[in-house]
Amino acid sequence: MAPETSNPPLQKVGNYELLSKVAEGGMGSIYRGRNCQTGEIVAIKIMPAHMANNPVLLRRFKQEFDAASKLDHPNIVRALDYGEENGMPYLVMEFVEGESLGAKIERDGRMPVNEAIRLIVQVAQGLHRAHKMGMIHRDVKPDNILVTPKGVAKLADLGLVKEVDADLNLTKTGRGLGTPHFMAPEQFRNAKNADVRCDVYSLAATLYNMVTGELPFRSNGPLDAWMKKINNELVDPRTLVPDLPERTHWAIMRAMNSAPEQRPGSCREFVEDLTGQSTRRLPSTDSSAPINEIWYLVYKDEYDSPHTVKGTTSAIRRSLKDGLLGDASNVRAARTKAGPFEQLRNFPEFRDLALASTPPPLMPSPRPPSRETTPPGRAPTIPQGSRPSGSLPPGTPGRGSQVVETVAVPPVAPLIDMGAPPEGQSEPLPEWIKWVFLILIAIGSAGLAFLLLPLLQ
Repeated sequence: MAPETSNPPLQKVGNYELLSKVAEGGMGSIYRGRNCQTGEIVAIKIMPAHMANNPVLLRRFKQEFDAASKLDHPNIVRALDYGEENGMPYLVMEFVEGESLGAKIERDGRMPVNEAIRLIVQVAQGLHRAHKMGMIHRDVKPDNILVTPKGVAKLADLGLVKEVDADLNLTKTGRGLGTPHFMAPEQFRNAKNADVRCDVYSLAATLYNMVTGELPFRSNGPLDAWMKKINNELVDPRTLVPDLPERTHWAIMRAMNSAPEQRPGSCREFVEDLTGQSTRRLPSTDSSAPINEIWYLVYKDEYDSPHTVKGTTSAIRRSLKDGLLGDASNVRAARTKAGPFEQLRNFPEFRDLALASTPPPLMPSPRPPSRETTPPGRAPTIPQGSRPSGSLPPGTPGRGSQVVETVAVPPVAPLIDMGAPPEGQSEPLPEWIKWVFLILIAIGSAGLAFLLLPLLQ
């Protein structure tokens, strides 16, 4: 191969003075520059002339500016200008003081979980804005996330952005498929069909790298990585970080599922999985704050009897884990006693328990003799006068706080079909009664024939 020709050193492009080179990227060199008119410090990415001769690469370079210029969000690097100097296109971006997450992880190793979640929530908010505008990033990874000294995360490098409603046909050359360690398995096959769930997968893979300090699916090549991805052969992050919080572990594993339909459907849902809080307003990442909200739950026990219980978020979670309310997927919740009641998976506070729940066994397992026995799926009854209203029996999760209290409410619609016969239709007759009817009919027929025989002669 012929040696790559070097371009003469530049001192200026357009209205921008080049101060120093700060990085070398796949699409060109990145410089720290200054706007000669305003004095603003900017980042300038310059594409080499030999790459600018490739129309696909040139269009992708221009696309990075077009995409970033449409997005105005504090967690996305802003695009400022685009031009050409001596046959070399250049892109002017917001200059971000700080370093990439990739460089930070390589230097310091894994990050504290709370800090990692705080940063990834910021990136998710910027990425969610891009998705709302019909753009898929397709290359979310630690190297493309910049962090300022004040701890603000900004998503950069929009060169692989795909507009959902446009066929850009830019995925056949260069880095069109993204980065193997962080991209979703279906993106290997056809990056042009990448959707929101692909970015959610990459976001979770980035968080995996942040909290473990290890690359997800470490392998020798893209094919090996792809095979591990489609088989869900991800090294459990808890083997690397044993004290990883349960919710963080569950959120990462759900979002990195090989089946797209099993992942969160949006960045908002992924953030909800991480924080256990609704994103209808911007979520607080301070998981230490106590949650004292009261919820009302409705469910049916194995006797088809409806029940309504109430309690705090943490107490109800403990009751669900202990099986006091039966199968979590058949329980519905509401903020008020009057409803409306919705499935638990609709609420971030309980979604992990609803999605992880399995139907209870047909025959309940016997409880240890030392514990109070109650029918599976039914809340424990509280004998009148034995305990204060709103408390649970000794040994029950949530004891000491007003956890689960049976309350009188208007009748609720059935939650599950318990196999009751349709209205107006009776139960089938037992088999022995059928035989009695047949014998009586036979005897009656024989008697009638005996009486009528003389008349017929």
